[in-house]
Amino acid sequence: MSTLIPIGPFHPVLEEPEYISLYVDGETVEDADIDLGRIHRGMELLAQEKTYDQDCFLVERICGICSASHSWAACRAMEDIAGIGPTDRARYLRTIVHELERLHSHMLWVGLGGHILGYWTVFMWGWKYREPVLDSLEAITGNRNHYAWYRPGGVRRDVADEVWPVVLKRMDEFAAQTEMLLHAILDDPVILGRLKGVGLLTKEDAIRYGTLGPTARGSGFDIDVRRDEPYGAYSEVDWDVIVRPEGDCLAVAAVRLLEMLESVKIIKQCIERLPGGPIANEVREIPRGEGVGHVEAPRGECFHFIRSNGTNMPERHKMRAPTFNNIPSYRPRVKGESISDAVLIFAIIDPCYSCTERMAVLGPDGRRALGSKDLIALSHAKTEELRKGS
Repeated sequence: MSTLIPIGPFHPVLEEPEYISLYVDGETVEDADIDLGRIHRGMELLAQEKTYDQDCFLVERICGICSASHSWAACRAMEDIAGIGPTDRARYLRTIVHELERLHSHMLWVGLGGHILGYWTVFMWGWKYREPVLDSLEAITGNRNHYAWYRPGGVRRDVADEVWPVVLKRMDEFAAQTEMLLHAILDDPVILGRLKGVGLLTKEDAIRYGTLGPTARGSGFDIDVRRDEPYGAYSEVDWDVIVRPEGDCLAVAAVRLLEMLESVKIIKQCIERLPGGPIANEVREIPRGEGVGHVEAPRGECFHFIRSNGTNMPERHKMRAPTFNNIPSYRPRVKGESISDAVLIFAIIDPCYSCTERMAVLGPDGRRALGSKDLIALSHAKTEELRKGS
């Protein structure tokens, strides 16, 4: 008979609250279930109550390390409805920031991987090498996170010419550090012992579960929005999509490490070929219609759908973060593995729970039964109930 082992909703290696049920026989995991819904923030409802310009700032808060991805996807959806695109200079500027964010995200993940493994040297290296990337983002946009930079038609602020030599120097240093980290991790017998052959996901299962990003590419599923449906400057620079066929934790780690080197190549080429001209096309209104925008976020495809009724606020703004697709693949990965590897296997997909949480309360007629004020009132009532109970 299986024994239930709960992980979460609060756990030292879970950066956000989530609940995982492991069903084990001895030390072997027989099955798993993931219970979502503990960090919902109502982003889709909030988006419908703000102007299109305000939405660009709002969606950046969906995730601290996919901030540019959500903002760019939302802008692409708005531009799709309006039938207008960014200027050439804006396309390159957007691409530079997007790839800097990929470096920021992947290196943060490397550090967290070291934390979960108990390998503190990797943790300290990863977060140390990430700092110049954040400094570069601040030099370009004014902010280390939540850049407040993307807008329909382009970007909000231009970048001074003297910034680029500093960023290029940092990229050369970052590439050398990543190469060192790559060899240190992939040649270490302890790390290989923890990652190689652990948490296998076949290509067939990667496709069947609809996985995205490094989670998919680590199982030989060759997909990448930047190449498959080019946007920004991706079709105008040379780079490769990193794919590994093994499907284990080591393969996914290798994909992320090698992708950082490709991001450095993209950033350097975009800086060297950066066009002049205006930083944005003017978008005066969003007409009636529907539009979609998607980009390759660090974790995979980030998708936004917007329906406009002709006012200055969206009638519907649907967001789908890549973790929504990747979380279900945990189940086939963890079956048959050891309890000691269960959290590591979950971390390999780089989950972001606050990106993923969605909720709708509908009445019998299919219309929304609860608005934002109702949800806040329910939250206050529950808090008071818990306070009295204690």
